[in-house]
Amino acid sequence: MVFDVIIIGAGAAGLFAATVAAERGKKVLLLEKNAKIGVKILMSGGTRCNITQNTDSAGIAEGFRSNGKFLRSALARLTPSDVVQWVESEGVDTKIELTGKIFPVSDRAVDVRNAILDRLKRSPDVLIRNKAGVTNVECVEGNFRVSTPEKQWSAKKLILASGGKSYPGCGTTGDGYQWAIDLGHTLVPTAPALTPLVSPEQWVKDLSGLSIDPCLVGVFEKSDLPRISAKNFSKLAITSSRSSLLFTHFGCSGPAAMNVSREFAYRPQGNLTLVVDFLPDENLDSLRNWLLLMENQAKVAQSALAGKVPSRLLHLLVQRAGIAQDQRLAEIKRLSLQKLLGLLKGCPVAIEGVRGYKKAEVTAGGVNLKEVNSQSMESKICSGLYFAGEILDLDGPIGGFNFQSAFSTGYLAGLSI
Repeated sequence: MVFDVIIIGAGAAGLFAATVAAERGKKVLLLEKNAKIGVKILMSGGTRCNITQNTDSAGIAEGFRSNGKFLRSALARLTPSDVVQWVESEGVDTKIELTGKIFPVSDRAVDVRNAILDRLKRSPDVLIRNKAGVTNVECVEGNFRVSTPEKQWSAKKLILASGGKSYPGCGTTGDGYQWAIDLGHTLVPTAPALTPLVSPEQWVKDLSGLSIDPCLVGVFEKSDLPRISAKNFSKLAITSSRSSLLFTHFGCSGPAAMNVSREFAYRPQGNLTLVVDFLPDENLDSLRNWLLLMENQAKVAQSALAGKVPSRLLHLLVQRAGIAQDQRLAEIKRLSLQKLLGLLKGCPVAIEGVRGYKKAEVTAGGVNLKEVNSQSMESKICSGLYFAGEILDLDGPIGGFNFQSAFSTGYLAGLSI
């Protein structure tokens, strides 16, 4: 078979690109290094598969910060609701959870993968080769030659959808970056993103297993710590996230911590500190007034604040504020009480690093977006070369944003060849 396009990588982006191209009558070769197709789909969301987020295209783009504007054309072609319709049309019902995450009703990622793959397989002009790790990519006289250990393939068009470096056990070991460089592209330096944070602080580890939901976390320059207030928390933060925070034996995890992890990954030796507001829905004045009311009732600090934060956390914060566990509010020095309030609304947590690519859900950095046409996903440097998915310099927050980016860029690439 003579192929119109070779697609490297049968993940979310590659599968959508292959399907769209094949349904437009193109002869497609899809190469995947793993034995299974769509490995990341299968393991995502704790094997439940967070398909997308319950928002519109603008909401998805916003999650990608300044790079979100690059996604506008792709998201216009394939919206979050389009992805849901795509999956449901293949018999997989979906549900929206309180966080806005959209999952299959079955909570089975394999159902989503099968729905996408089954539609692709209905196209007669697609050849899927798994266990076909690519060893070399080159462009010779307008033809792309792609080598695997068994064979060399060629086509006029090539889509690189080989992913980044996150979860290397899935086969995403950054191979595509070198191929992009060989074909004339430059990379924005990569770093693990959506990865847990490592803290040296023992009190953090002592809270292992405790989840706080919701809380507000921010990443701050250490020099800015004295200036933080409830009013300027999000404005002064380099980045912030409101979601659940999980304390672990190594530091912090959960969506709140993972959403801000890229800053610590890019600046592992930087003067950055994580600051946590454990009561984002309470303002400082209301907390003070509450404690005054409790003081009049001869309450101790721990019982006065019971119910507002988990007892394990409260016990530790009271201790850190220099307050005895059985000390009544009326007996507590104002300075100590102020310190306790400060810890509840802005507790600094030292971070010494991140868990790395092995635990990262996505890779920050990648192929420079300035070198890619956002309206087609085609390279501005190498005619006939297209990109889709995580290989690009696109990383969004937890909640289906990154899958949506992969689906949409893959769809647009498949539409453009």
